[in-house]
Amino acid sequence: MPKDRQPTPTHPHPDATSLQGAATLSHGYQLAPHSHAEGQLVYAAAGALATATERGTWVAPANRVTWTPPHFTHSHRFYGETDVRLLQVPLHLCAQLVDHPSVFTVSPLLREALLALTDSPERRPGAHGRLLTVVVDELVDAAEQSLHLPEADDDRLRAATALLHKDPAQPTTLAELGRRVGAGERTLSRLFHTELGMSFHRWRTTLRIHHALARLTDGMSVTDTAVACGWSNPSSFIDAFTAVIGQTPGRYQAGLRHRS
Repeated sequence: MPKDRQPTPTHPHPDATSLQGAATLSHGYQLAPHSHAEGQLVYAAAGALATATERGTWVAPANRVTWTPPHFTHSHRFYGETDVRLLQVPLHLCAQLVDHPSVFTVSPLLREALLALTDSPERRPGAHGRLLTVVVDELVDAAEQSLHLPEADDDRLRAATALLHKDPAQPTTLAELGRRVGAGERTLSRLFHTELGMSFHRWRTTLRIHHALARLTDGMSVTDTAVACGWSNPSSFIDAFTAVIGQTPGRYQAGLRHRS
């Protein structure tokens, strides 16, 4: 993801062990790798965030919420000025959710429940617990929108994806990438499918979408984002972004302005 500006956290801000609460974080703020004994939901009411684990990276724009099960080591990076909400999920509720990190769509009811649980202290005994069961029920029924960018084990594939991470906009073909890492085009194509569960084209498109979300969230124009992330023209970027995110980049940015 882009690292062109140094993080400048605002206050209050969470430390790596935080499980619940709200904070305003500036562009580029990071939480170092850590884990929790219980599950955790992280929601960007404004802004966007990336959650990284050994299995890869998940990105959540402002209409998604990240889920990390207990004991998964993970880190977070935030994009744009982020209104982040951290919510603890007790072990007895975790079993109702998927057993791997993921990202879910946020319904209007789920959004309001997440905000209510992180905005203010509990006013009546048991109120937060009852509302948390509503959150879990909503997540069970929510569509899983992982925006997952898996990482490889094979050394050749790891070298190839590292080159793409370094410069997502590069127009390198699979054959050219293979020559740079010492693998044939057919071998590299097979590795993308067997290790990462997707084609080279889909993996690189997902990588570019990750970068595009960060840039759009930080205020870059749609046209400039398209060029910076490797699309030959804004139209092809808009089509790819809409297919993955479910809305055009312009509408996504308009939603960010509405939330702020």
